[in-house]
Amino acid sequence: MNFMFPPFQEEDAFKYCRKIKALLDKKQIRIKQLSSLSEERKDNGLMIGLCVACADSSVKILLCCSGISKDLEIDNDSKIKSELGLSANDEVIIVSPIVNPSLIENALCENDKEIHLLTDKINSFGEDRKSLEEKKVLTKKRNDLCLESQKKVFDLYKFHSFQNKIISLKAACALYNKNKLPPTGTGECCAPKLLDYTCKNNLNVKSMCEFFYESAYSTNSLQTKETPECTVTSIQTTERSEASVPLNQNQIFTIQPCNSRCSIVLPAILGLRIIYRDDYIIVVNKQSGLLSVPGRGIDKQDCIVNRIKKLYPFCIEQPAVHRLDMETSGLMVLAFTKEAHKKLHRQFENGEVEKKYIALIDGVLAKKKIANEGTMELYFRLDINNRPHQIWDEINGKKAVTQWKIMDTENYISPSNNKRAVTRVLFTPHTGRTHQLRLASSDSHGFGLPIIGDSLYGKCEEGERLMLHAAYLSFTHPVTKHRMTFKSECEF
Repeated sequence: MNFMFPPFQEEDAFKYCRKIKALLDKKQIRIKQLSSLSEERKDNGLMIGLCVACADSSVKILLCCSGISKDLEIDNDSKIKSELGLSANDEVIIVSPIVNPSLIENALCENDKEIHLLTDKINSFGEDRKSLEEKKVLTKKRNDLCLESQKKVFDLYKFHSFQNKIISLKAACALYNKNKLPPTGTGECCAPKLLDYTCKNNLNVKSMCEFFYESAYSTNSLQTKETPECTVTSIQTTERSEASVPLNQNQIFTIQPCNSRCSIVLPAILGLRIIYRDDYIIVVNKQSGLLSVPGRGIDKQDCIVNRIKKLYPFCIEQPAVHRLDMETSGLMVLAFTKEAHKKLHRQFENGEVEKKYIALIDGVLAKKKIANEGTMELYFRLDINNRPHQIWDEINGKKAVTQWKIMDTENYISPSNNKRAVTRVLFTPHTGRTHQLRLASSDSHGFGLPIIGDSLYGKCEEGERLMLHAAYLSFTHPVTKHRMTFKSECEF
């Protein structure tokens, strides 16, 4: 998948987008150039984002464009509101970049002169051996300075989130980019700007979408369904049988948030990595360490369910259809309506939902003479003297059926730099018992080796997580009746 699923419905916002495009064409809304434009970019179009948000009884139409080199401006606010069909109490708001461009320029200026001097010197070298060696040294020095400047820029970015927290770009990368530096321009796409503004100003998001705008018709940029860093999701105006058919100048199409940048920032703002969403269900990729449903006590209210209810106020009180342990990551489906919840719950009860998990087992299963694949039936019940632990009980325990397949044996390095051999296993549970897979691994009636990072049935080092991930989920949509299948790449 090379794009993100839109976090909010797009239809209402798109109605305004069509009017905004007409106003841009008539120059009633103008694109203002903030910095010098290169020759190769002067005819390029522009990504424009629009969010329909509410505060009390008024509607806020939030507008922005991508990047920091351009901005939008409006002269006659009342006329624009009239054109959009808004009331006197409603507002049209131009959303500014998250970081003031002057701060970015200052962060870059510190090393800019030396970088240019190094570039001139590198370009002056010949191709003899001595020159190439000196060129290599200077190139590394220049790259180090560029990286230093880039980090200074990234340090400026902080985002308001739906959890009423401010999250730095560095923290977002730790959560959603494996602690790696993000691409240049991360945080300056339309969606992060719009959502940061709504969180900062306590607005409720009703609808949001982005579209690609060109002031003049250009066949080059409309020959394909893809624009740089964005993927077209739907043509909202008229039917097009082929992507190569030129669009009429009055036609526009929505574009999903880009995967390379927005997939880092948006989950940090939203508090969720959304895989799929419609009017009836939502599929998310739960992070390890977050509860699925609220627990007892104020300190256990932050969970998938409450985050979804904050994002989507129309959601039913209890949308969870199934749960993942707090330490387990991966795919979860939840319902927005009571009828959808009822039908999905029935599928889980009847065993019609297919789930697959990936786990790292702490040891080599082959040494224990365990077959490459098979199915086990185990019986467990709650240990009432040691909650939430489950214990073996062949008489009173509930049957847990688990299919397994050994994928590989590999080396694992723990946070304390302890290196050891582990086994990667694909689990397919055919029942949904509490801690079923953790027990299938750790209990002597199962593998007798715990999953790495299991704080209940094994051991968990500081900084280590449970190496269990819900990687596959398949069910029938409760309304459309279509079979839906989702896959999630494992992070370990």
